[in-house]
Amino acid sequence: MKLPMPEFFSTARLGVQRLRHEDAEEIFYTYASKPEATKYVSWPTHQTLADTRKYLAYTRAGWEAGVDYSYGLRLANRRLIGSCGVVNDHGQLQFGYILSPSQWGNGYATEVCRALMGILSSLPGIQSVGTFVDADNVASARVLVKSGLQQVEVRKKWFRFVNQGNQEKDCLVFRLPLAK
Repeated sequence: MKLPMPEFFSTARLGVQRLRHEDAEEIFYTYASKPEATKYVSWPTHQTLADTRKYLAYTRAGWEAGVDYSYGLRLANRRLIGSCGVVNDHGQLQFGYILSPSQWGNGYATEVCRALMGILSSLPGIQSVGTFVDADNVASARVLVKSGLQQVEVRKKWFRFVNQGNQEKDCLVFRLPLAK
């Protein structure tokens, strides 16, 4: 099921646009190559610009197939500061985000997550919206709660984060309450 996701939306301080091939260098240098930024994500830190270009080819194909909707986050001055995305598994949606470490603590993650939750909760045929975080990622857990999600479970030694030595980590699972 392909979702009617917008290619662009905005928040009070951000323009959120579908990722493009032209974004590769900004993505690589802003966050994808930074170990401190990628510590808690499910994909490996990009070692080369070719890694980022391969990722962008994946996102383009994913959007066309209706299974992955990835966006770049830009300030009013057009500076890329991060990205967010939604994976669609037949109406069961999982989302995530990443920001440049230079932008942490400015409220951008909460701002984009709130906007994204508004969009996702209004889509027809959605069964669930959720995500998970490493239990040690306290800042992201706070963002999710401020964005309207509820922690529904703790999964012990549940996920191996590639950028943390593939050690099994405890994870917090969050869901967005959807109106029935």
